[in-house]
Amino acid sequence: MTDLALDDLDHVLLDLLQRDASRTLRDLGDDVGLSPSAVLRRVQRYRSAGLLSHNVAVLDPRHVPEVILAVCLVTIEDDTPEEGRRYRARLLEAPEVQQAYEVSGDYDYVVVLACVGMRHKNDVAKRLFQEDPNVKRYTTLFVLDPVRTGSAVPTRRPGEVTGARG
Repeated sequence: MTDLALDDLDHVLLDLLQRDASRTLRDLGDDVGLSPSAVLRRVQRYRSAGLLSHNVAVLDPRHVPEVILAVCLVTIEDDTPEEGRRYRARLLEAPEVQQAYEVSGDYDYVVVLACVGMRHKNDVAKRLFQEDPNVKRYTTLFVLDPVRTGSAVPTRRPGEVTGARG
């Protein structure tokens, strides 16, 4: 995780921020029992430690016309560290790559694409998978209904309590 020591208030505050980072410092402080300035100091500490990387607006894909979400399962031919870095760089450069994971098992990567229309999706698949000489094979699964989406990660095990700082 991070070398940043987190107390119970930090865990609650991080959970609240992951649910809705647009809330005011006063609202967040009211929920955790801190002043707005104390909340701001904690948020600044999360940022400087790299725990909080950025704030984004999350769109509901069901409300974006013609959006296609596709989960691509990718197997690469050469899994050397150099080829892995090269392929990761390609994935990071593609704005259509919403998420990318190196995984264990039958596939090497799981790549989630967000495209507008089938033509766009096909162009992206051609660029990222078909034209890459190191991609052995890939399979595309189209998302029919995004039942639950999100990016929140837990900061501690359920039920775990740490010491609270004031």
